[in-house]
Amino acid sequence: NAQDNTKYKYGLVGRNISYSFSRGYFADKFIGYRNAVVIGAAIMTLGHAFMALETELFLYLGLAGLVIGNGFFKPSMTSIISKMYSDHPEKKDGAYTIFYMGVNAGAFLGIMLCGYLAAKVGWSYGFGLAGIFMFLGMLQFNFAQGIFGDIGKKPQKNESLDNSLSTEKEVEVEGYNPFSKLDKALIVFSAISGLLYLFNDPISTIGGVDLLPFSVGGLSGGNFLIISALIAFLILIIKRIINYPTIIRDRMVAVAIFAFFTVFFWAAFEQAAGSMNIFARNYTNRTLSGSSASLFKVINTFITVVPLGIITYVLLKLFKETFKDYATSNIILGTSFVIIWGIVIWMLVREFQSDETEIVATWFGILNSLFIIALAPLFSKWWESKYNPSAAMKYGFGLGLLGLGFGFLAFGSMGIPAGAQTAAVSIIWLILAYLFHTLGELCLSPVGLSYVSKLVPGRMIAFMFGIWYLAIAIGNKLAGKLGGMIDTITANYNLSTFFLIFTLVPIAAGVLVMALNPLLKRLMHGVR
Repeated sequence: NAQDNTKYKYGLVGRNISYSFSRGYFADKFIGYRNAVVIGAAIMTLGHAFMALETELFLYLGLAGLVIGNGFFKPSMTSIISKMYSDHPEKKDGAYTIFYMGVNAGAFLGIMLCGYLAAKVGWSYGFGLAGIFMFLGMLQFNFAQGIFGDIGKKPQKNESLDNSLSTEKEVEVEGYNPFSKLDKALIVFSAISGLLYLFNDPISTIGGVDLLPFSVGGLSGGNFLIISALIAFLILIIKRIINYPTIIRDRMVAVAIFAFFTVFFWAAFEQAAGSMNIFARNYTNRTLSGSSASLFKVINTFITVVPLGIITYVLLKLFKETFKDYATSNIILGTSFVIIWGIVIWMLVREFQSDETEIVATWFGILNSLFIIALAPLFSKWWESKYNPSAAMKYGFGLGLLGLGFGFLAFGSMGIPAGAQTAAVSIIWLILAYLFHTLGELCLSPVGLSYVSKLVPGRMIAFMFGIWYLAIAIGNKLAGKLGGMIDTITANYNLSTFFLIFTLVPIAAGVLVMALNPLLKRLMHGVR
């Protein structure tokens, strides 16, 4: 179990290192956000195709494709949204929350359909379906690019501006604070070192082959290299931040503080992909029969068909507005949803024909996306109202709610003795945990993206998003390390103690960030 958790985390960590060390610079300076999205989607399509082949070699080639492709894809999307709302910063919190809802609509369908096919039919079918829809999504985006106007196009070369510019308006001018030769050298060193670590860490841990067979000061070659890369990256960040005027510099320092607390959030939240999945698989009662099975089938049908119906309705409204100008894109998107409806109907009919229902462990993963789809509009309205709390308070709420979610798991697993390998705990505790985790995520994650876009000057947007994803990468790494200790902690203490750790640490971090509210307000210089 711990080994499975560690393997999965390498993909998450590598993905976010890829965001941080490479994509921001290339998209900002050379290819543009829109091209980065298309390139990333194409590489991810290839990655899914490799994983569908079901061999160990192609598994790792597929993971590499997903890591690199996602590094181009995901931050570019957030950067496009930042540019779309550059003249309306007061609406960015709500905009990113709605964007987050859209992302999770895809996650909801992906986890439900690909996870079901993988568990019930075969892994290659699950990965293959993901690749098909990644390819269709790439085509849909490519043929609809005109809807963004000039936003996200390949940047034009501008002459560098004199560093004497100091007003806030002038700081936003493209070309200010250009990347020096030292900056570029640090970027290259960080990127190469990060990629070497990215490949060596899983190969040495899982395959037993060390690509960096040396040590420095007691550190293995891989650890020495990644620490050196992080130090170089921090030097680069500091070097660039201090070259900005006071107000902009303070705001970027505020982003760095928020990034620090982001590490705590994702170190706990990403247990959903590891230890919580293990809890669902081994310690939760997932086999239902009789009236319980019938009730679950009805509920599962409802939570599957209703969100899909709502998404389909929204797309039909979109077709009416955009079909004339973007017919090809809409036809591709419409075809995709016809296929999705066909698979959903097949899945539901197949389940109703069975007398006994075994809930696949991946099913619990859709709860996060389902709750986001349902709750994101409410949070978006809250952020746009007069009751909109400060950034620090949102972070405090997010971390606190995350901790409470783990509190339910700690309470629900109290009856499991130390060293137990299996149990049959009620699914209600996992459902409550996912609900509170989602509430915390809506308070912190999309809002964090919004504050990066509001606090950072235009030329540094994608670069600072890279820093943001670096913080997430560190959180993912910690999540893998801590989640991999589930067997040891369960054997020596109990499962409740394991989840109690993730209850107390986020709550403590939430209290601390709320205590820093006055300082963060001063650093943000009026940005809400």
